[in-house]
Amino acid sequence: MSIQLLIILIYIAITVIIGVYSMKKADSSDSFHGAAMGLFAIVAASTGEWLGGTATTGVSEYGFDFGLSGAWYTIANGIGVMFLALLFAKLYRSLNSVTVPGIIEKFFGVKARTVSSVLLTIVMLAVGLSQMIAAGKLGESLLGFNFNATCIVFAIVFIVYTLAGGMNAVASTGKMHLFAMYFGVIIAIIFAVMKLGGFGNLVTGLDSANISAATQEAIAAAGATVSEAASKDYFNMFKIGFPKVSSWVIASLLGACTAQAGIQPVLAAKDIKTAYKACIITAFVTAPFGIFTALLGMSAKAMFNNGTLLYDKAGHLINGKSALPSLMMNIHDNPAVGGIVGGLVLAAILAAIISTVSPIILSAGTMVTKDLYQRVIKPSASDAEVLKMSRVTTAISGVICCIGAIALVNLGKVLDVVYAAYSLRGAIFVVVMFGIYWKKASEKGACVSMILTGIVAIGWVVIKMVSGSYPIANWFTETYAAVIVAAVATIVFSFVFPKEKELKTA
Repeated sequence: MSIQLLIILIYIAITVIIGVYSMKKADSSDSFHGAAMGLFAIVAASTGEWLGGTATTGVSEYGFDFGLSGAWYTIANGIGVMFLALLFAKLYRSLNSVTVPGIIEKFFGVKARTVSSVLLTIVMLAVGLSQMIAAGKLGESLLGFNFNATCIVFAIVFIVYTLAGGMNAVASTGKMHLFAMYFGVIIAIIFAVMKLGGFGNLVTGLDSANISAATQEAIAAAGATVSEAASKDYFNMFKIGFPKVSSWVIASLLGACTAQAGIQPVLAAKDIKTAYKACIITAFVTAPFGIFTALLGMSAKAMFNNGTLLYDKAGHLINGKSALPSLMMNIHDNPAVGGIVGGLVLAAILAAIISTVSPIILSAGTMVTKDLYQRVIKPSASDAEVLKMSRVTTAISGVICCIGAIALVNLGKVLDVVYAAYSLRGAIFVVVMFGIYWKKASEKGACVSMILTGIVAIGWVVIKMVSGSYPIANWFTETYAAVIVAAVATIVFSFVFPKEKELKTA
């Protein structure tokens, strides 16, 4: 058994033990979903929504392919959480709802709650399956395990400890995960730079392969070397493209305010002041993480181009998807030291994945239980029945994420899948804002708008996957399409189905 695998198994065992130990605190539906949570517990639980497998393997992939601009993933998330903190955290907590659809009901009605619950559950499951893909790739690329088998094993682990302790398990393990994530990536950067021979070699080792021949001639005419220009390009925060950056920021700004997994701990805060403070701290914890993981992807790129060829466990030449796992295989010339360091970093990656999957399947189960089962299907359900349904729906959510990961593993970049879901989530918040600030916004108008927005957001991504380009222009991403449709449709259909008629027929 390798040192890396041993460290990972120990970390998984500790996680499960903590989760099971939390079971004694999850003896009611309220405690299972979260109640009277303190500051650090909220930050630890909420951060899992924003710093998952995509913030590690996904951002390192973008770091390998595009450079430091891949860090916009977590920077955008941090901006979104700060937006939530400054404008909506206090309002949300004051409404005494454990779900975002429950908040939507306060402004529109129970039908809007039902529609938004279905759509936001789909969003949560989409994000969850992307984390399962990251978990499967971790086992496949580094340890040589079968992807499907790895997903199934991890799914069992996620489901078992989440079912055991609910939000208490998420918060308790989240504290350990948060420390492991930052400690692991910082250690990895130190050893990667040492392996390269210093930061200067990282800069000069970055590739120029993506620079066209015409650009190379222009660089030479300017008296610079291709290598120097390429290195500077990799530190360009907009190399990934302004449409992509702006799309991520918009999706995060709006999506943070409807992200059930990130907001559920905030809604469970012991008071309004704690909810506000927790959001601000979470924003500052989230934003810089992607800088570290993007640098790791860039380090892998530099090693690849200075002759230190990196291969994954299957013997394939390194690419963006396997950049971080492959880097861990080459982190130090001494196998023992490299094994320990690589194992610690892999534990950090695993921590990021676990810290996201667990709250996601819990939040999906919470919405199905609270917004559909308890609110619509069986309002008279006892607390014991609600608790049982919560565990059942949470388990089913985990199974769906696992099956979805196995079925969709080869469909595009992981981050693209996640942000497609974020776009829908952000667009739903546009509808919510109309409910908060526009008195004429109607429930039926909101319902129709959310359904149309879901169709457009999903359709936009499907068209891109099939044809290779967006329907209108390559800069007009699914975020722009979903947000515009949400705004226009809410206004139009609120006039078509006016609020006054709803009140008369109620």
